[in-house]
Amino acid sequence: MEPVLFYGVPQGCSFGSIVALEWLGRPYRLCRINMPDDMQDDLYARFNPVRETPVLLLENGASLCESAAILQNLAARAPERIGYPAGSLELERLNQMLAFLNTTFFAAFSPLWTAYEMESDPPVQAVLRDLGRRQVAKAHAQLETLLGGRDWLVGPRRSIADAYLTGIARWAEYHKATEQSAYPSLHRLLQRLNNDPAVTFARAIEAGEEPRGSGAFLGHVRLADLAPRLAA
Repeated sequence: MEPVLFYGVPQGCSFGSIVALEWLGRPYRLCRINMPDDMQDDLYARFNPVRETPVLLLENGASLCESAAILQNLAARAPERIGYPAGSLELERLNQMLAFLNTTFFAAFSPLWTAYEMESDPPVQAVLRDLGRRQVAKAHAQLETLLGGRDWLVGPRRSIADAYLTGIARWAEYHKATEQSAYPSLHRLLQRLNNDPAVTFARAIEAGEEPRGSGAFLGHVRLADLAPRLAA
């Protein structure tokens, strides 16, 4: 039984897990979750009690939540392709980069997402947007320093860290938070990723299309049809 990724639309950070699955190239299915409505379903809470995306339904019926955990699970399936071997210095650096992306870089956008939901209170919305833009600019500058002119976030090839970045960095344009061209190394990396076939595939998936991709994608499955697969 192939794994199933529950991905959120619109603009879910689960985008990066779709990219990683395409890079992995092993059979998988997707379950589309319209945020926030579908996450309020009691059945969804059985897969993830905190009602967030993404979720990876594993082959044994267990649910794995949180992007960092899901990406590490995928990398462990083929470390030579999207991760690094256990015990290696490269893996330690990958874990460090994932931690930065999952905390500092991700969290920088939090005020902007909160402002997005506060149309009824323009003054507070304006304060949150100003705070968010300053935080996003700082996080971009920090990532530019960490990248250090390399082609990829960790080591000489792409990894799950680069996949995760694709799902978060696009929020800067969505919120008009910062000009990514001001960060040359990061900008080059994002341009390279934006032209990657797996990223093109993930964009098409979010748009509601059924692209071919690498051939590993076996189609969508409905939430209601996945209940029998849940582990006891």
